[in-house]
Amino acid sequence: MLDFFNKLTKKITKKMSGKYITISKQKGEKFGTGDTGSLPNRDMKSPYNSLKCPYCRSENIVKRGFRKKKREEAQLYLCRTCNKVFTANITKGRHYPVSLILDGLSLYYLGYSLEKACQYLNKKSNFSVYPATLLGWINEYREFCPFSRMRYFALKKYNPKNMVVYATLAHQQLFRYRLHRAKCELIIQDDFKHRRFGPLQEFLELVPSECPHQFFSKGLRASEAPLVFSKKQMIVRAKKNFAVKTCGFVLQSVKERKKRHDSIQKFMLYNDSVTVATEVPVYIDRDDLDHLRSQLGFQMYDKQKVKELLKKKKTKDSDFIDSLLSFNDLPKLITGHIDILQIRNGQIHILDYKPRAEKERPIEQLTLYAMALSRLTGLRLFEFKCAWFDEEDYFEFYPLHVLHKPRKGRRKRNIKTIEGTYKVNRKSNFFERIRPISC
Repeated sequence: MLDFFNKLTKKITKKMSGKYITISKQKGEKFGTGDTGSLPNRDMKSPYNSLKCPYCRSENIVKRGFRKKKREEAQLYLCRTCNKVFTANITKGRHYPVSLILDGLSLYYLGYSLEKACQYLNKKSNFSVYPATLLGWINEYREFCPFSRMRYFALKKYNPKNMVVYATLAHQQLFRYRLHRAKCELIIQDDFKHRRFGPLQEFLELVPSECPHQFFSKGLRASEAPLVFSKKQMIVRAKKNFAVKTCGFVLQSVKERKKRHDSIQKFMLYNDSVTVATEVPVYIDRDDLDHLRSQLGFQMYDKQKVKELLKKKKTKDSDFIDSLLSFNDLPKLITGHIDILQIRNGQIHILDYKPRAEKERPIEQLTLYAMALSRLTGLRLFEFKCAWFDEEDYFEFYPLHVLHKPRKGRRKRNIKTIEGTYKVNRKSNFFERIRPISC
């Protein structure tokens, strides 16, 4: 695996005449999963560490040596606030590394038998994992693997080596695209409320062969695009759902911060029942943006002009009317990669993992992802939901509420939900609160 990765890195560093490559694999490359391991990730530059003290929730922690276990060494941490020592593991009493347990679960739910999965695990490590041990892990952690109820039907359609499609995309940096072909087909074709998402399945199948890689070397990234949207008349819902639970379970096995994105993506793709693809490349050009602006009435504003406008008026609220974009001011091309793509409850969910999610506000980035995927698939923006999450919080919103502002009708001040009552945002450039009033 290391030899393969070194050869791939050498090819990319050459970048002959600015051309980028795609490597697509159907058969297994690493332990039968078809994965080449962790690739360099943008999370490497993240200034935040999501680890907190389990006793007082403080972030003022330092490393404090190791604890020797039978088959591994566990990193110890000291909380300077409460002076207690702890580890990052939430699963106690495990004789095997948590990362090995997660690999075993993933291999089994990819369709491999207990014996075959144990063979791959033993090749990866110097441990001896027996089928009875793996079966015990499967029974113990079944709550984190709802794909268990779909595994039997997935194996009727695909064998383990063809169940997931892989492609390494060299788009200024390496992105590992994955499509769970069996899960996507079961969700869309066997569930009536998801039948209309057939164009999405077709688009995802064509990514390894039809992706225009030259766009991603020229266009602006969605996180850097000079566009802002008005946040009036919308809410962001704060939840505690399965994604948060899974994230906390997976992150205890990650020792390097740069591998957090990749570990969460792989586990959710292989083991949950709704994630169909990861690192999905999307793009939207000036003509598409102009169509959304002129024909559908979506309002887009210039980020720099908005900042100047707010400085002049010395106020935190503005209608941004003076900063509306014309056709020539629109970016020529905007690109991005969707971290996690899910299909559930009759909608397409675009998810982004953000360490310390409560401090983040990636409204523009996720809205641009939804706009791009809507134009590429021909599906209405009404069908999409966007969210960002970490191991503690999950925040979601409708991108259509960000772009479409109805002029007629009574504007609501409060919206009641299961979590509590939310105040509809009255500001154009920031949220007063993203949690319900009852919290």
